[in-house]
Amino acid sequence: MKFGVNSLIWTAGFDAGHLSLLPQVKKMGFDGIEIARFDFAGFPAAAIREALDENGLECTFCSALTGSMSMVSEEASVRREARDFLRRGIETAGELGAKVFMGPFCAPVGQLFGRRRTEDEWKRAVEGLQSLGDALEASDVTLTLEPLNRFETYFLNTAADGARLCDDVAHPKIGVAFDTFHGNIEEKNLGGAIRALGRHLRHVHACENDRGVPGSGHVEWREVGAALRETGYDGWVVIESFGSNIPEIAAAACIWRDLAPSSEAIAADGVKFLRKQLADS
Repeated sequence: MKFGVNSLIWTAGFDAGHLSLLPQVKKMGFDGIEIARFDFAGFPAAAIREALDENGLECTFCSALTGSMSMVSEEASVRREARDFLRRGIETAGELGAKVFMGPFCAPVGQLFGRRRTEDEWKRAVEGLQSLGDALEASDVTLTLEPLNRFETYFLNTAADGARLCDDVAHPKIGVAFDTFHGNIEEKNLGGAIRALGRHLRHVHACENDRGVPGSGHVEWREVGAALRETGYDGWVVIESFGSNIPEIAAAACIWRDLAPSSEAIAADGVKFLRKQLADS
């Protein structure tokens, strides 16, 4: 396994001004950083890729559908906007050298209609994701879809649904990301959810139940580690948390208190715990 940390701990929009974080990330013991961006215009992918190489780090890339962008909308123009956004994200991931582009990519985060998804929405998601296959092949990037908990989306909440969506899309470069924070809310058993994903599992977010330091809460990490080893997972395990002092991130993720003494503690203490719990036991 490779261990990474999401840049949202420090900033809502990673760019060339944040390259000084890379030596810190390396010193903490990470193999790479997960770079978060919610727009791609003017993004200095080449400069960041060079800095990653200089610091001996790899990266993954993440984003999300926000605002009105939706792959499942009834409006063709809205679906087109979402597809164009994801294509640019895939291309940007390729420019960075990231092999994984992950996030909630079906419906916009926070969009709740007071009802469950419809079959027509499901079909539109399948068709929209299938249309991205050529871009994924061209950039050699895997799109990993992230199920979120029911308070953040109505569309994709469980590992089982993620696996079914992948089965329906049937493209080798589309898989599922498993996030222990969301799984802690939605799944009956974290290990069972990971096993159910099987070959579709392409990325892991290792998050404590309160988004604090992994190992400091009640997530069943032994169970998670056992399931990852049983399934032969050998991809990225990324700590995802959010800086409480970043207003837009705190508001979006409902972070109303400090989750740890510092952002650095979530990263540095978390990776020590995860290496021991997931890789060494």
